[in-house]
Amino acid sequence: MVAPAYNESSILQNNLGLLCEYLVTLENQYDWELVVVNDGSRDDTGYLAERFAEGHDRIRVVHHRVNQGLGQALRTAFEAAHGDYIVVVDLDLSYSPDHIGRLLDRMEETNAAMVVASPYMPGGSIANVPWLRKALSIWANRFLSFAAKRSLATLTGMVRVYDAEFIHMLNLRSRGMDINPEIIHKALMLMSQIEEIPGHLHWREPIASTPAVARSKKAKKRSSSMKILHHTYDVLFSGFLFRPVVFFLIPSLFMFALSAYSNFWVLWHCVTQYQALPDASDPTIAVANAFAAAPHTFFIGGMTLMLGIQLFSLGILSAQNKSYFEELFYLGSANSRRQRR
Repeated sequence: MVAPAYNESSILQNNLGLLCEYLVTLENQYDWELVVVNDGSRDDTGYLAERFAEGHDRIRVVHHRVNQGLGQALRTAFEAAHGDYIVVVDLDLSYSPDHIGRLLDRMEETNAAMVVASPYMPGGSIANVPWLRKALSIWANRFLSFAAKRSLATLTGMVRVYDAEFIHMLNLRSRGMDINPEIIHKALMLMSQIEEIPGHLHWREPIASTPAVARSKKAKKRSSSMKILHHTYDVLFSGFLFRPVVFFLIPSLFMFALSAYSNFWVLWHCVTQYQALPDASDPTIAVANAFAAAPHTFFIGGMTLMLGIQLFSLGILSAQNKSYFEELFYLGSANSRRQRR
């Protein structure tokens, strides 16, 4: 099991104790270890983690000298972890420890590449989460689910269990929170089996025990808006990677519809002006008169038609490039799997 940690000194020892107490109950089924990655914390997280590990031979602590982000912390944890399964937990225990057993049970039942704890599938629940963050998370996962062709309900969640061989063969690049959608994206490209279990997300706000922790919390609040913007960008970009053609196809259809509407009025004005001309008059005169009477319809109709064609063409190219990329990634992953074996 792995647990990334950043400035968690106020909750670290208590929550590590709860995790260990639960893992002891699984010892008749699994031989376990816990890898804590201190991701460049500015408080006493690293010291307290090492102190806790001194009394527990199954706990190891890995340190980053500076904060490198959730993605890099997980990549470090994956490399450091041993065993057949790798469970990722959040040290704030917003998902209670009993999720670990249920994730492993589902993994054993299905032999999947990964199992995700999903609060957004039937049977899942969310509690005590601020309404803005809850709304953003719900819509982010709905958007990514649409981009992933509704194959999963939760794509941003971190609490999961991975088949170790599967996660080790992935060439992961994300350094931030977008590592979670990246893993699912690459799993879908490899046509790996992904399962979900109902998750119960319950936020527990820690109480700052020291002035330093309190100052850290205030700093987090001041930067929350920037984190929201950054996370929104990550979600949009992840959605683009899942299905880039949609980002071009839908706007192109809108442009085609607007072009059809505008060009209908272009034709209407031309016919009206032609009927007003004397018999045997040049039709181009009617077009010129129609342009003089309503030039905006010509501009809008022409511009939207060109944009629609360009966006549609980009959609075709993006679908082709995605197909090539998936094939190359599949071949590269298969080669990596052979080398590991």
